[in-house]
Amino acid sequence: MSDKAKLYNEITRKYGDPWIWGIYITLVILSIIESYSASSREISQMGIYEPLIKQLVFLGLGASLIAVLHRINYNNKMVMFVLIPMLWLFTVVALGYVMVAGDFINGARRSFRILGQSVQPAELAKLSAVTMLAYILARTQRKKDVSNWGIAMSAIVAAIFGALTFVSGATNAIIIMAISATMMVVGGTRTKKLIIVFVAYVAVFGCYRLINNANDEREANLAQTRIEQAAPADSAKMAAREVDRTNMRKGRIENWRKHDSLLYFPITAYNQQEMFSMMAQAHGGVVGVGIGNSRECSRLPLAFSDYIYSIILEEMGIVGGIFVMVLYLWLLARAAMIARRCHRVLPALLIIGMASMITFQALCHMAINTGVFPVSGQPLPLVSKGGTSIIVTSIAFGVMFSVSRTIANSKDKQNKPKADEELPAGLDAENPTEVLPKNEWK
Repeated sequence: MSDKAKLYNEITRKYGDPWIWGIYITLVILSIIESYSASSREISQMGIYEPLIKQLVFLGLGASLIAVLHRINYNNKMVMFVLIPMLWLFTVVALGYVMVAGDFINGARRSFRILGQSVQPAELAKLSAVTMLAYILARTQRKKDVSNWGIAMSAIVAAIFGALTFVSGATNAIIIMAISATMMVVGGTRTKKLIIVFVAYVAVFGCYRLINNANDEREANLAQTRIEQAAPADSAKMAAREVDRTNMRKGRIENWRKHDSLLYFPITAYNQQEMFSMMAQAHGGVVGVGIGNSRECSRLPLAFSDYIYSIILEEMGIVGGIFVMVLYLWLLARAAMIARRCHRVLPALLIIGMASMITFQALCHMAINTGVFPVSGQPLPLVSKGGTSIIVTSIAFGVMFSVSRTIANSKDKQNKPKADEELPAGLDAENPTEVLPKNEWK
């Protein structure tokens, strides 16, 4: 073994995969620079340093979680049988609460507050879905294939979480379904079963969208009635809060369909995100205008969160935009390589689930910013400003470091991970996608 390989293995045993650490550190640096650069509106309201300090606080909390999680084996019984089930319960309760009594953000109930901090359960739902699907798919492995019962349960879990997060944005449901499909592939699911699941997802998504649109229309009518019956002093505040979600979604899809011709239309409250986003990208060109020289960050709504990729393209150009996209794609590729080195399927599912959660969300954010997808709120993982998203993404990185460190560090004389032997009965199925010899890590 070369000195380089020995160094790689030593770092991996102590801290986790070095490539993933490099991606994480790069994203943190990018987050500090770009989130502050895109905060012109916040700076004018809060002062020069407060937006930066808030971002540093959340990044620091995320780093602290990673420092703890990467030292805990992925199969720790306290985590497996206490903390993760508590996360599932909290997420379901939080999603239900937000649907009926959550705080309004951009015209929809998306969050609630705990100790003065805003929490968005839709982000927690992605994390909960990954862990729940990993346990279901690992427990229902049968001769290197997932049983029909396991496929059905996984599809139901993905559909439930997708339905509960649909109110926060259709892309949340799409991301959860894409994550579940990826994990099913890693779990060894046959192509025929995957096709059936895909058809079922399309049918469920279509039916739920029809029902949700009908509910939105009914709620919009009720909201209009409340506004008309309210006192004049209160009607303006209520109108600002109550938004007709049905017409808004239709307008967004219509703007997306005529995206190429939007530049010939006047800027309105309904298309300003797309308009200013396109202006930012056109202003950036190939190499960008330089860090901190963004022109559109002061006009583009939510430039520091849902549209931060447009600011990256403006300041760093197409070159910088491609670099950021490659970071997320490389994270998924690296996780896939580690997953194929796992002897058991549970760690393989955990690491690929966490990586796909981050990567798919990043790709959705980029697609929305560049006009490939219709407008929908989706932060860029670890880069956009936002507490819940940063914390959830940091937990995902911590799990990936834990899996890579545990698998590399725990081997007995027969070169089988000791951690595999500690897995409880029913979760110790072999990884059907393992391809490398068991005595090789790199």
